[in-house]
Amino acid sequence: MALRLRAGVPGPAELGLDTLGGRRVVRVEVRSDEARGALSPAASATVAAAADRARASRLPLLVVLTTSGADVRDGVAALHGWGGIARALTRCSGVVPVLAAVTGPVVAGPSLLLGLTDVVVLVEDAVAFVNGPHTVTAVTGERVDATGLGGAAVHARRSGLAADVAGDLGEALGFLAAVLAHLPDHVDAEPPRWRTDDPADRPTPEAGAVIPAASSGSYDVRLVTGAVLDDGELVELWSEWAPNLVTGFGCLGGRPVGVLANQPLALAGTLDIPASQKGARFVDLCDAFGVPVVTFVDTPGFFPGKDLEWRGMIRHGAQLVAAYARATVPRLCLVLRKAYGGAYIVMDSKGLGSDLVLAWPTAEVAVMGARGAVEILHRRAGPEERAALEAAYEARYLTPWIAAERGLVDAVIDPAETRAMLVRSLAALESKRERLPRRTHDTGPL
Repeated sequence: MALRLRAGVPGPAELGLDTLGGRRVVRVEVRSDEARGALSPAASATVAAAADRARASRLPLLVVLTTSGADVRDGVAALHGWGGIARALTRCSGVVPVLAAVTGPVVAGPSLLLGLTDVVVLVEDAVAFVNGPHTVTAVTGERVDATGLGGAAVHARRSGLAADVAGDLGEALGFLAAVLAHLPDHVDAEPPRWRTDDPADRPTPEAGAVIPAASSGSYDVRLVTGAVLDDGELVELWSEWAPNLVTGFGCLGGRPVGVLANQPLALAGTLDIPASQKGARFVDLCDAFGVPVVTFVDTPGFFPGKDLEWRGMIRHGAQLVAAYARATVPRLCLVLRKAYGGAYIVMDSKGLGSDLVLAWPTAEVAVMGARGAVEILHRRAGPEERAALEAAYEARYLTPWIAAERGLVDAVIDPAETRAMLVRSLAALESKRERLPRRTHDTGPL
């Protein structure tokens, strides 16, 4: 560290001022070489002091963490200590970026601290869990080892905790540096501008060429975002969790943007509970730090299923609705192909307050697809009549033109014009400001 603070305080926690990717940060590290990183009251006070220092100095906070939990030798005072960390991290939320790298075990109650950070990276051999394998076996009878319970792969694919998995600490810090490069130091600063030689008016015909001729055809939406973003670069977060929605940071004309895109390669781009949570979490992160949001839409709707409904599809789907609806940053939406029903509304539609909604000629903005509509409206029709009715429905309703006539789509554009339109629109919205209602905070769905 460039400058150590609280250097004389005993325990495994070290606090200081450092740099990450050339940016100044407050860094706190809990090492495993002393009591396996157990958090004593003094160590917890050092981590809490780091969060307070970051908030007061308006600098990003970097947490490098390995801990066996609260130090049992200190009893309830150790529990009180990590509770203080939780309060300090919560006060940092939305004020300064909070980034975490997990280099080893993070277990018991203090593992919850990871859920209070903005972006978490786990190294490959790290584990994190609230209750360990022995407790799980004793209570449930299920046998599982530490890796199977809370390994890096588990948190990358199933829990959504890990935005990325790294080979070592250096790789983890490299990923966090790439993320931080798109974020400001604090809530009152503007995101940094990037230098780029990529022309703002570069034609992007290759973006439209990605869309298959068949409406049911699949493709990788990252080929579209890669064609549009500066130098084709996207720093993707949570790539293995909810792969039916792509989230990540990129730039347009040198301006950092947050990108959300339905991914037809996974679940046909439908929205389910994890995708809704992932999208809401990312929109909130962008909105907190003034990063404009660009949404690429191609979804036939919400994924159906009894299990999803029982697990709270309504409540979790509403998280994404609320995140978009309350976001005050510039918001651009591009409909690539399918935009059906409730999922069309959820993916940053005009109704939710999107600043600009564009569509390609291939866009299908409708209540539902042709087959579903004909089954409802003409359920007694024979096969041949149904085929004709579906074709008629597609020709009349599965286009962007009706939505454009009603002002729900601002413009239908050629795919080759996509990058130029998005860059110009982003520049025009640079001065956007919204007056927020006076309230402590909203009570949106959790």
